[in-house]
This record gives sequence, structure tokens and C-alpha cells, in this order.
Amino acid sequence: MTKARIIKTSIVIIGALFNAVAFNLFLIPADVFSSGFAGIAQLTSSIVNDFTPFSISTGLVLLLLNIPIAILGWRHLGKSFTLYSFFSVILLALFMWKMPIYAVAEDDILLNAVFGGVLSAIGVGMTLKWGASTGGMDVIVMILSRLKDRPAGTYYLILNGGIITASGALYDWQTALYTLVALYAATRVIDTIHTRHIKLTAMIITSKPEQLEVALREKLSRGITKIPAKGSYSNENKEMLLIVITRYELFNLKKVLSETDPNAFTNIVQTTGIFGFFRKESRLD
Repeated sequence: MTKARIIKTSIVIIGALFNAVAFNLFLIPADVFSSGFAGIAQLTSSIVNDFTPFSISTGLVLLLLNIPIAILGWRHLGKSFTLYSFFSVILLALFMWKMPIYAVAEDDILLNAVFGGVLSAIGVGMTLKWGASTGGMDVIVMILSRLKDRPAGTYYLILNGGIITASGALYDWQTALYTLVALYAATRVIDTIHTRHIKLTAMIITSKPEQLEVALREKLSRGITKIPAKGSYSNENKEMLLIVITRYELFNLKKVLSETDPNAFTNIVQTTGIFGFFRKESRLD
């Protein structure tokens, strides 16, 4: 296993642990629902446990809900992304099963909502940033984010209205409002960590333009503009490769540069806006 895969696997494990802590220590004890499929799993298990003689864990419901989502992700987001995402779901279900449900802040629902939402969002944001997801809604949001190129948190806020309405109708509207607090905290944190919609312009001055161009095209689905350049001090003829990427792809760009031309001079600047064609899809495998 390569160093990058070891780091990615470790991030997925840590992200799942953050989510499990958010559920079992904050959200579930306070009856505050999370966002996405995790919230749907919470709601489903609560309905089964409260209104039927049967009992089912949130983690198991979450695992079952993610099977069709894994198929969707395999078709639209790639093999590696889907495998890591399903691995994250299995870990979350395992952590929630093994970790006891304990109320850290027993009498303060607001504290539970805020801390639960923030911890859950840290787990989701970390996992998304490293090219995986925590499954469920993340997969749907990633597909929409790639198609429309908008902040992921915006889609989380839009798609979770049903959870808030259902929690209010089945329990009480105060619970629904606290769920909204948790959701708002989560979306803000996710947008801070997961920055795929932020654009960067890389100006790469290299003496290996052909090799670097091939490597960049293999790793990044981006257009490249070549501009002749000449070193003032060395008087050496070089080329400048101009490429616009998302901030999410900066890790891959650094990796390509270090492997192909570690001596290339690269200037990275944030791009305010783009007019014209910009490919929204990028490789996740």
C-alpha cells in the first residue's frame, strides 16, 4: 500500500470515528437528528424502537440504506471513491455498535446539537477532502456538486428539509429546531473543510513541459495553456504551463510536480471567477 493510500485510509477511519462520537455521545442521547442518510437512519430506528415491539440500531439501518447508494456511486463517481465510501459506512456502523450511547451534556440540548453537528461535519469534511465520503447523502451531494459546481454545504441544507419536517411531525417542533441548529453548524463546517468549488490558477515554469503536460492530463481533467518563457538569470529557454484547478485538486497537482519535475517553479493564486468552459468533473480514482 502506498503512502497516499495509507493516509487516505487513516483519514476515512478518523472521519468515521468523529461521526460515531457525534451520534452516540451527542445527537442520539438528545434526540437531535443528524443530516443526510445518517439522519434518516436515526429517524427510522427511532420510529421502529418507539412505535413497534422491534428494535434496530441506527448503524445497521445506515448500512442497509447505503447499499443502493454504493451502486450509484460506482456508476457516477468511480471505483476507488465508492470502495472507500462503503468502507467508511461499515466503520461507522461498527463504531456506533461498539461505542456506548452516553449523554455528555445531559440537560443542554443546544450544546448537544452544536457539538454533534460540528463533530459530524468534521468527519464528513475530512473524508470528502481526501476523495471518499461517509456514504448516503454525501454521494448524492458529490454528484450534484460536480454537475453544478456549488458549495457542498448548500446541497446538504436543501436536501435535509425532509428530516427536519419529519422529526418535528413525529416528536416535537422544538426537536426539529434543534435539528436545524445541528444541520446549520454542520453545513458551515463542511464548506470550510471541503473546498472543491474554490478555484486556483497554477503557473508552472518548467524545463520538462512535455513530460509534465502528459502527467497533468493523466491525473487532472483540466485544460492547459503553454506559454514560452525564458529565465532572466540563467538565460535558459523554458515553458510556462497555465492551468486552473479546484482547491480540492491541489494535492494531486503537488504530487504530479514532485514526481515529474520537482525543480519546476510554481505560483498558485486564488481565482476570483471563470468565464468560458471549465470542466466541473474531475477524477476521483
